[in-house]
Amino acid sequence: MKLVSWNVAGFRACLTKGFENFFHQINADVICLQEVKAQEQQIEFHPPGYTLFINPAERKGYSGVLIYTKVKPLKVTYGMGIDLHDHEGRMITLEFDQFFLVNVYVPNVKRALERLGYRMQWEDDFKAYVKQLEQIKPVVICGDFNVAHQEIDIKNPKQNIGNAGFTNEEREKFGALLASGFIDTFRYLHKDQTDAYTWWSYRKGVREKNIGWRIDYFLVSQSLQHKIIEANIYPQIFGSDHCPISLELDVK
Repeated sequence: MKLVSWNVAGFRACLTKGFENFFHQINADVICLQEVKAQEQQIEFHPPGYTLFINPAERKGYSGVLIYTKVKPLKVTYGMGIDLHDHEGRMITLEFDQFFLVNVYVPNVKRALERLGYRMQWEDDFKAYVKQLEQIKPVVICGDFNVAHQEIDIKNPKQNIGNAGFTNEEREKFGALLASGFIDTFRYLHKDQTDAYTWWSYRKGVREKNIGWRIDYFLVSQSLQHKIIEANIYPQIFGSDHCPISLELDVK
């Protein structure tokens, strides 16, 4: 099964920048999008053979996650089931025969770190949520986690220590999620690969010079380790300040 994740930074804008070509070329079974910034009635892309599930933010033009899937899910869950977290359209969970798939757009702590306290609560509640799912069957998590985990995952680590997305607190929470039983699939297959990023600032020349961050991930339960075939990043695909990532699993 081929899975794709992409923070499209506004789906309607991304559709004008080549999204449809990428969608058909990649031919994934499931494509998970984050930061779609649209309500369901505003989505005009309905590819044949796929079912669309969307969880928009209550605030228009903000956040929101969406999934296109060829594989019919057994169950669909919107949000985390916690009122504090479920107004910003940040999660959809699909249950398939062999695993749960969680599409997540993790809250940004903001430049002045004003949401860091909230983010810490989110992290704890999210980990509890996915670990509860894991008691039933394995879990695949994908999306924009808004954190570069290790120094290898960011171009200029020393200059960014303490900045949003590279605070010790965010990195420790991500590490704790992995330590609870999840595998960072890209790093599992590409242990020492440098200059592998998924997000770049819009500032002039930054993407061309590959001054980036790896903040988009596919994580899987350790029990799926032997099912990992391939994990890729597509920096050559434009349309957003993020690029798509993919995971191929040996499951039906």
